[in-house]
Amino acid sequence: MVTSGQGIGYTGEDRIEEYISAHIDEESALLRGIYRETNLRLLNPRMASGHIQGRLLKMLVSMIKPKLILEVGTFTGYATLCMAEGLERDGVIHTVEIDDELEDFIRKGFDRSPFGDRIRLHIGDALRIVPKLGLEFDMIFLDGEKRQYPEYYTGLMKYLRPGGYLIADNTLWDGHVVDSGYDSDPQTAAVRRFNDMVKADDRVEVAMIPIRDGLTIVRKKI
Repeated sequence: MVTSGQGIGYTGEDRIEEYISAHIDEESALLRGIYRETNLRLLNPRMASGHIQGRLLKMLVSMIKPKLILEVGTFTGYATLCMAEGLERDGVIHTVEIDDELEDFIRKGFDRSPFGDRIRLHIGDALRIVPKLGLEFDMIFLDGEKRQYPEYYTGLMKYLRPGGYLIADNTLWDGHVVDSGYDSDPQTAAVRRFNDMVKADDRVEVAMIPIRDGLTIVRKKI
């Protein structure tokens, strides 16, 4: 472990994350392997949730006790497996990934997990797939293409039951949401629009947690 003052670019935030990681439930060997392979083999590995956020997602699922979860944006399946771990035995996650080139990577991890039987993987556009499922979800985890966050919110909230939760990742977008230098960036613009939509929606209650890239928790009122 690098100590204070050592290493190029090593910050106080890094030390805090190390401290948190050392004081929460450990990452399983499978999750650690998936995270490592994600960093070795794929572009933008930071898209994977990682240890700290993964334990939080597992805890949130354990608290909410959903029977049906919809995940938009599987990536390599790290967050999916964390949520599946928190599910009760009869719970199911429907996870949708638009990039078909990731399917083999994703399925390999799911097949090795003791919670893999709780997961249904769909490849394609969530806005086309979800209406065909004919399901009402207790929880939605939104972590797909940021440019589509407003469309996802508009299109998917009808499939969230009253009293259910939508959890959206990356809603602070590395701080770009408050940086005027990113005003012309389409991803930043879409995340800002999503945040404004949620805030203005009188159907929901909303809280935001500044963990990693920002995590917004939305509760659909009964």
